[in-house]
Amino acid sequence: MRRVRPGAAASRAGTSGASGGGADRGAQGARGARADGEERVLSSVPAPGPDAASGHGTPEDLPRLWHVTLSVSGREVPLTEVRRGLEQLAHDHPFLLTSRYAGDHAEIRYWEEARDLHDAAAVALRLWGEHRRTAGLPPWEIVGLEVIDRETYHQRVAEGYGPPPAAPVGIQPF
Repeated sequence: MRRVRPGAAASRAGTSGASGGGADRGAQGARGARADGEERVLSSVPAPGPDAASGHGTPEDLPRLWHVTLSVSGREVPLTEVRRGLEQLAHDHPFLLTSRYAGDHAEIRYWEEARDLHDAAAVALRLWGEHRRTAGLPPWEIVGLEVIDRETYHQRVAEGYGPPPAAPVGIQPF
């Protein structure tokens, strides 16, 4: 691959039209005629910046996947009550991967789609409190939160440390 300074014209004679726009080049030939200093635009890659027609934005604006582990703890309650509450939460929000629980603590793991870590963490911090009454969850407090991006999650799993893959999926006792 040959790199060219921005603004400088590049000529790659002998290469086929890989950008897929050969039909709309008309009589100018396979490469097209460009004035000196004119940059070539790739039709398969969206230009930076918001584009309302295509729904594409800058990479910073696009949502990403974040792996969330939320730990809660409090006074002892019957295991059946904890399990029922977690099952209801999983029913209301099917994005939950796993929930592990005991009589005085629980851990919930799931994937969250958010623009950045701050947004993913904010949603996670509201999850338990906002759904405590509707799902019948125990009145516990959040005692731990981990939010990592998808790449970090997969890197940890591949290296054999960090949270293991969410298997078995569902609600399990510790």
